Amino acid sequence: MNLRDQSLLFELLSLPTAPFREQHVLDFAARLLDRARVPYFADPAGNLVVGVGSAAGYRALLRHDHREPVRLFIAHTDHPGFHGQRWLSERRLEIKWHGGSPVRHLARAPVWIADAGGYVARGQLLRARLLPSRHAIDRAEVLLDASLARPHPASALFGGFGFRAPVWRSGNRIHTKAADDLVGVFAVLATALALFRGPARTGRPFLGLLTRAEEVGFVGALAHFELGWLVRARRPVVAVSLETSRTLPGARLGKGPVVRLGDRRTVFDPGYLRVLSELAERVLPGRHQRRIMDGGTCEATAAIAWGIPAIGLSVPLANYHNQGFEGGPDCRRPEGPAPEGVHLDDVDGLLTLCHQLMQPGLPWTNPWQGQQRRLRRNLAGYRRLLRSGQPAG
Repeated sequence: MNLRDQSLLFELLSLPTAPFREQHVLDFAARLLDRARVPYFADPAGNLVVGVGSAAGYRALLRHDHREPVRLFIAHTDHPGFHGQRWLSERRLEIKWHGGSPVRHLARAPVWIADAGGYVARGQLLRARLLPSRHAIDRAEVLLDASLARPHPASALFGGFGFRAPVWRSGNRIHTKAADDLVGVFAVLATALALFRGPARTGRPFLGLLTRAEEVGFVGALAHFELGWLVRARRPVVAVSLETSRTLPGARLGKGPVVRLGDRRTVFDPGYLRVLSELAERVLPGRHQRRIMDGGTCEATAAIAWGIPAIGLSVPLANYHNQGFEGGPDCRRPEGPAPEGVHLDDVDGLLTLCHQLMQPGLPWTNPWQGQQRRLRRNLAGYRRLLRSGQPAG
């Protein structure tokens, strides 16, 4: 990965975000795309659509009569976190948690607090109450380390678990408050910047969809699908979910990006998945992984539920949703709050596959042609034996 892309990745990972409080990430993306003159627009739900400058341009791209599919790269801009609810005292804030979280060793866990302008304070988590399912925090209190310099309405504040820094590097390992799914956002933006560099800046079969509130049930993606633009497409569309997914056996840090065969809910489109698998075998031989990443559910499932064929790529993620499964620096205790971790080589491989998926001439219309040829050669080699075993007529 070049230094420019590394800088972009680290800038994104440093930004505060939470479900429904993604504006810092979306504003950063908009400024970046403006500077590079990459077209984009916000849909009615506030998701950022990259690659076309308006809803009319979006529909025009999908109406274009072409057999090659539009690649719709999807990544979400939020990460589990909390919203302020009400002030209990000058330094004590009641909060509501949104999304997954650790459920152990929460007392006095460090948190960061931000508003529309950026980070404003640090604090500690107190009196955490879990959801009835016991899988995540429901409500808690935050004790700020110091009083805020100016008054803030409680509802303007949001936050998440805090560590020594929003992001830092140790060798090729990146530790951060939130890799899921700012790594996917990075891949969409870096791919768009590369595609729209140079004179030919229109007509590419590329769309990026940076969604909101994925962590509470794909809310932004579903609002986008409900617009009906994709189901009225005349040309094929393949959704490419870009995720940062929990490490599992067969999906380890540092061994390359994962060609995701499915998630907890479903397997993905077999034909388009074959194109992706053969591509990975060609451009990242021995440096990618293949697995059903069933540690969670991703936006590919949401796309499939709305009739859109989907495939997926994942970067293996340590300490998924800040849960200290793998431990490491700043992990308080096993399964307690911990920074998420990814490997730089895996992120670089993800970006390579995104770039390669945009090359023209991939076998989208007949993805099994190569496999058919191999199987027919095998059949031809056994025809004599096949005939020799036939019953006498």
